[in-house]
Amino acid sequence: MSKKDYYEILGVSREATEDEIKKAYRKLARQYHPDVNKSPDAAEKFKEINEAYAVLSDPQKRAMYDRFGHAGVDPNAAQGGFSGGGFGDFSDFDFGRDIFGDIFESFFGGGFGQTHKKGPVPGADVRYDLEITLEEAAFGVEKEIEVFRTETCPKCRGSGAKPGTGSRTCPACGGTGQVKQMQSTPFGRYISITTCGRCGGSGTVIEEPCPECRGSGHVRVARKIKVKIPPGVDTGSRLRLSGEGEPGIRGGPAGDLYVIIHVKPHRLFVRQGDDLIYEAPVSFVQAALGDEIEVPTLDGRVKLKIPEGTQPGTKFRIKGKGMPHLKGYGRGDLHVKVNVVIPRKLSDKQRELLKKFAEISGEDIKKQSKGFFDKMRDAFGV
Repeated sequence: MSKKDYYEILGVSREATEDEIKKAYRKLARQYHPDVNKSPDAAEKFKEINEAYAVLSDPQKRAMYDRFGHAGVDPNAAQGGFSGGGFGDFSDFDFGRDIFGDIFESFFGGGFGQTHKKGPVPGADVRYDLEITLEEAAFGVEKEIEVFRTETCPKCRGSGAKPGTGSRTCPACGGTGQVKQMQSTPFGRYISITTCGRCGGSGTVIEEPCPECRGSGHVRVARKIKVKIPPGVDTGSRLRLSGEGEPGIRGGPAGDLYVIIHVKPHRLFVRQGDDLIYEAPVSFVQAALGDEIEVPTLDGRVKLKIPEGTQPGTKFRIKGKGMPHLKGYGRGDLHVKVNVVIPRKLSDKQRELLKKFAEISGEDIKKQSKGFFDKMRDAFGV
């Protein structure tokens, strides 16, 4: 199961300062401490919080986590072979790699040890959430966004060392970036090769870390990038900008930038796929006698004929006035729903005319307008 993002666990952004991280940790630690919080998952949550803080509060660990994710701070991420347990303990075997490679390497040299050699690592992808209007989604737009990503530190030029200082061969691994350990098992002795924990596999250690990048050789910078939004996008649409993500390691390709679209709600239209819905207010006179009204569209106002006797909730379709099809030609439709508006207040003359209309129509308005006591009297025949 993949681990949760450490920044997400503490509820801070990737640009958070050390004080912000410490403040968030203290608040969560008090909230989920098992002595205070008796919920079943409090202990596990408290463990996650401490694990996240242990990495993000350490400048070097945080720099490795920003570049490589959990693999950069997990001491077991690059280990293979036996777990070092007793005979019959196969729970930690990693059969995805050749567990006997280290044994053969100890006798014959090379060959199986090639799996531990350093190679190019692709850069991580970056996500950016962009909010646009319905009009921008309909006709397309070019937006300039600001993205935070990792780049080579300008002060140390990627070396990770303070200007004027350098690095030296790692004393723990002798510059190989790997540590070999001899272990004995019922099958005999074998050699376990793991990434050096002192230098992180680089083979060198920095005497004085660069104050700008804290020894990582990279810094987080804000870059402005122009994004072309095609017509017809909807909430959840993903735009991929190749090579605009995090830089690769050791010559690896850069990651990609994914722009996730969020379309704001519109004050007039409701979107359903490529169609739009608009509620047109009309008076009961217009609905009864018929009329020609103007309705708004994304392209401007158009005329719509309301037939005589139109009922509330009736829908009319205006073809081609909806949203463009994202992966094709043409556009959706605009559906106009008639909303008959009943006046809240009537003048005496309007009320009298409506009563006459009711009489002509054969409606007994007086009976419908009886008060409570009149209705009770009729019901009980008194």
